[in-house]
Amino acid sequence: MQSATVRKFADAVPMAMVLFGPDQRALVANSAATALFANEVEGRLGSAFLRHPTFLDGLEVCIGTGTASTSRVSMVTKGVESCLAVHFRPFPTESGQGALVSFEDLTALEHTTAMRRDFVANVSHELRTPLTALVGFIDTLRGAARDDAPARERFLGIMEREAGRMIRLVNDLLSLSRVEAEERSRPSEKVEIIGLLRGAIATLHDQAETAGVRLDLEAPAGPVFLRADGDQLVQVFHNLIENAVKYGGSGKNVRVSLTRIEREPALQGPALRIEVADKGEGIDPIHLPRLTERFYRVDTHRSREKGGTGLGLAIVKHIVNRHRGRFRVESEVGKGSRFIVLLPVGDLT
Repeated sequence: MQSATVRKFADAVPMAMVLFGPDQRALVANSAATALFANEVEGRLGSAFLRHPTFLDGLEVCIGTGTASTSRVSMVTKGVESCLAVHFRPFPTESGQGALVSFEDLTALEHTTAMRRDFVANVSHELRTPLTALVGFIDTLRGAARDDAPARERFLGIMEREAGRMIRLVNDLLSLSRVEAEERSRPSEKVEIIGLLRGAIATLHDQAETAGVRLDLEAPAGPVFLRADGDQLVQVFHNLIENAVKYGGSGKNVRVSLTRIEREPALQGPALRIEVADKGEGIDPIHLPRLTERFYRVDTHRSREKGGTGLGLAIVKHIVNRHRGRFRVESEVGKGSRFIVLLPVGDLT
C-alpha cells in the first residue's frame, strides 16, 4: 500500500498510529501520534521517541516474525506519566515486512480505576475502625464489665459515639452519590438565599455556643433570590459553617457573608459570593489543592475526634459544580481560613 494512502487512512483515525518499515524507522505517523510524543515522528527510529524495552521488543518481534501482539508501557511526556496499550500488527510496506503500531491511551482509565480502588479502601478503613471498637466493647460488656455499672455506662457512651460516626459516614456517602448523579442537571427552582443562610446558622447555634464560637451574618437587608436546589445549598452552608465552628478556635467568631458581584470573571457574569471565614489556625498551603478530595484530612486524628467523615468538602464541591459555580479556599497559617462559594445569577423570570 502506498504511503500516501496509509497517511490518509491514519489521519482519519483518532488513535495515535505509526507505520514502521523493516528497519524499525517510522514511515508514516498520524497527527495523534505527533501530539502524543510531542515531536515529529516520521523518519525516526522507534527507539528515538519511545525508548522502552517492552515497546522495542514487540516492534522487533512483529517485524521479524509477523506476530501480532499487545503490550502495556508507561511513558513520561512534559512531566506527566501516561499509560499506553501498544498494539503491534504486521503490515506490508514497499520495502518489505513492516509493522502498524497503534497507541491507546489508558491514563484516564487507570486513574479512574485507582480512584475507585482508593475509595473502596478508604470506606473499608473508615468503617472497620468503629466496628472493631464496637465488637471489643460488646465482648467486654459480656465479660469483665458485666456487673460494673460505671464501666458499662462509659462503654455504652463510646459505642453510641462510634455508631453515630458510622451513621454520619453512610449518610455522607449517600449524599455524595446522590449529588454526583444529579451533577449534570442544573437546578431550576427559585430560592431565597439569605433565609437558607439564617436557617443553617440557627441549626448550628447551640453547637457554636458549646464550642465558644460566635456566628455573625453579613448580608443585604432585602431578599436575594437564585435558581438553585435549596436543600443542597443548605447542605453546603451547613458543612462550611460546621467546619468553621469545629476548627475556627474557641472564643473567636465565624463570619458568614453574602455579597452580590456585578461581574465575576470566573463565571463571566453577575454572581453571588458566599464566604465563611474563621479565625482559627489556618491551613498550610500544601493542603489547599487536595481539600475537596474524598477522605482527605489535614489532621486525621483531630478530624475523627470531632466526628468528621472526610467527605464534607467533596460534597460541597459537587453541589457547587451542579450549580455551575466555583468553590475555593483561601487560608494563611495563624490567620484563619475563608471558604468561598461563587454562584452565577441567571435569569429569575
